[in-house]
Amino acid sequence: MSTHPCLSLSRRHLLAAGGAGLGALALAGCGGGEDVPRLTGVASGDALVTLAELPLEGGYLVELDGRRVVITQPAAGTVAAFDATCPHAGCTVRPTDDGLGCPCHGSAFDPATGDVLQGPAASPLTPVGVAVRGDDVVLA
Repeated sequence: MSTHPCLSLSRRHLLAAGGAGLGALALAGCGGGEDVPRLTGVASGDALVTLAELPLEGGYLVELDGRRVVITQPAAGTVAAFDATCPHAGCTVRPTDDGLGCPCHGSAFDPATGDVLQGPAASPLTPVGVAVRGDDVVLA
């Protein structure tokens, strides 16, 4: 399957975008005037963020082909990712100082597992497959 080169970002394209990696790709964006990096045409093995850009015990919000995903690094070199849609009411879950939280109704989620730590959400976040390859977090 062939895609237009402008619609597909390979690792080489991401790294060539500048020293800031995905930061150079950040676009003003989706609702609320926030800046969320948008990646389109992402396929298995494509780099999403570098480990250096992913805060230890924190997270990174990115939009992959129109779907918001939060990538976390709960321990050095260990990564996880989840669909950032809160299962309670559909708001966007964000990285917080205490893990992952929903700003709409206060649900909190474990950054390693996506499990609910505090409701009103009753179900965990949906996992998104990611892996570490070298210094990058890639889509599995």
